[in-house]
Parts: sequence; C-alpha cells; structure tokens
Amino acid sequence: MGKLKVPTDEEERRINEGVAADPDTWVPTDEEFARAKWGRPPELFPKTQVTIRLDQAVVAHFKGEDPKGWQTRVNAALRKAAGLD
Repeated sequence: MGKLKVPTDEEERRINEGVAADPDTWVPTDEEFARAKWGRPPELFPKTQVTIRLDQAVVAHFKGEDPKGWQTRVNAALRKAAGLD
C-alpha cells in the first residue's frame, strides 16, 4: 500500500463542497457525537462474560499464528460441540 496522499487545500475545498451539496449527508454535532453508543448492539449479539480456566495447550491452539479473535474461535468450537450450529 502506498503512502497516504493528503489533499491540497483546493481539493479539500472541493470535497467539502461536494459533501455539503449531498442531501443525504449528516454531520453530527459535538453533543450528538458524545452521546453516540459504539460497538455491536447487545440485542443482536447477546454475549455473557465468564471466567474459565483452560489448559495452556488449548489456549495456544486457539491463538495459533493470530491471537486476534481467539475467543471467537473458542466460542465457535463450543457451539459446534454443543450441537448449536
């Protein structure tokens, strides 16, 4: 991937004019932005936080080469073992 190209002042002006002319554009106020709730809606992805002790080998297996998302992989394996998928 190349370097990030910062727009010139003229390009920035044209971009902002285009945004302002778009009737579907909505820019939240500072207050609206501060009240925003981030993340997944809990009603769509209900999860319960638990503490569980696992063998080091099990954790190492699910973390594998990429530790990101290892808990999701454990959840998927448990769902499969429980016959939920």
